[in-house]
Amino acid sequence: MKMKEETLRDIRRQIKRVKAAGGFYYEKLIGIEPDDIKTREDFEKLPFSEKADLRDAYPLGLSAVPEDEIVRIHSSSGTTGTPVIVPYTKKDVEDWAELFKRCYEIAGVTPRDRIHITPGYGLWTAGIGFQLGAEKLGAMTIPMGPGNTDKQLRFMQDMKSTVLCATSSYALLLAEEIEKRGIKDKIYLKKGIIGSERWGEKMRSRIADELGVELYDIYGLTEVYGPGIAINCEYNTGMHYFDDYLYFEIVDPKTGKVLPDGELGELVITTLKKEGAPLIRYRTHDLTRIVPDDVLCPCGRKYPRIDVILGRTDDMVKVKGVNIFPGQIDEILKAIPSASSEYQVFIDHENGRDRMTVFVETDIDEDKKKDFERELKEEFKSKINVGIVPKAVAIGDLPRSEKKSTRIFDYRY
Repeated sequence: MKMKEETLRDIRRQIKRVKAAGGFYYEKLIGIEPDDIKTREDFEKLPFSEKADLRDAYPLGLSAVPEDEIVRIHSSSGTTGTPVIVPYTKKDVEDWAELFKRCYEIAGVTPRDRIHITPGYGLWTAGIGFQLGAEKLGAMTIPMGPGNTDKQLRFMQDMKSTVLCATSSYALLLAEEIEKRGIKDKIYLKKGIIGSERWGEKMRSRIADELGVELYDIYGLTEVYGPGIAINCEYNTGMHYFDDYLYFEIVDPKTGKVLPDGELGELVITTLKKEGAPLIRYRTHDLTRIVPDDVLCPCGRKYPRIDVILGRTDDMVKVKGVNIFPGQIDEILKAIPSASSEYQVFIDHENGRDRMTVFVETDIDEDKKKDFERELKEEFKSKINVGIVPKAVAIGDLPRSEKKSTRIFDYRY
């Protein structure tokens, strides 16, 4: 993708800002001046930044503005290690609201909608991001936060919520509860805006069918505003992202080499307008590709696109010498009509060898489960060349989550 001149100008301005602020970028960019960045090739010589850099900057070493300009902080949702603290200026908050408003508009949400928000509020960016965008749009918000499913469903009925914002795991839990309680005719939902975790086509189809809604993938991460920096449109040809605020690259996860549009790799983001905590060539570890700009989206929007997130480079597990990503498991289940979207993988050692046990939900009869397990085993061997111990379980047997689901458990270490 060609780099616009205005993008280069924004990058030079950001480099000037972070160098003047000191902090970890001062060290990373020693010997590099803003005016040195005249072309895309010049930009691609800049060093990457990583989450470890952000942790080392704790608590406010990321800030590129005076402390009296910081109006809010957020922190990433990770539960281990030093937290990543991201400061926001007033303009950052306003810009984030604008980006999220655009996401709602791309999804066809209007001020007449009632937006039911289930992600968490607080240091995590999710709930408040959905709220900011909805208020900017002018729609009614129902800021439920996570949990208390009984109350969620009551408010969904009484407030006539038309848009559900949730993780895919919680959207599925709500869909199953609505079906179980027989209240689908009392639910007014038309759209679901789903984010914070990768989800496969099987899960998408289940949620859409059971809730009777159109679904939209929304993307974001705390380090880069939060959710609301990309979303798919009604044609589902990838997620549109906002290149007037963000510059996206795809690199080879091993070499760091920038890959051509259309090739799968790791997403790297540079913020073009962010004041509180600008990021230069930040490695997200999310796996996707840039949709070539000669493949026009039927919606006619000029915003470029990335594909759905396949997984994360740090989600990969190696079993019997084979690299496995969750997205590959989704693809296998998609090919088996009787397989549900829900699965869990347990990896351990048996007699000094890796053993991978895969539990998959299915609604087939008990007498057909052996055939199902045989098909599952054959598909894993055929598609990713790894032997598994297949286990068919009934729909609902695997745990549901109000937040993000954990699907792969590695007990070898």
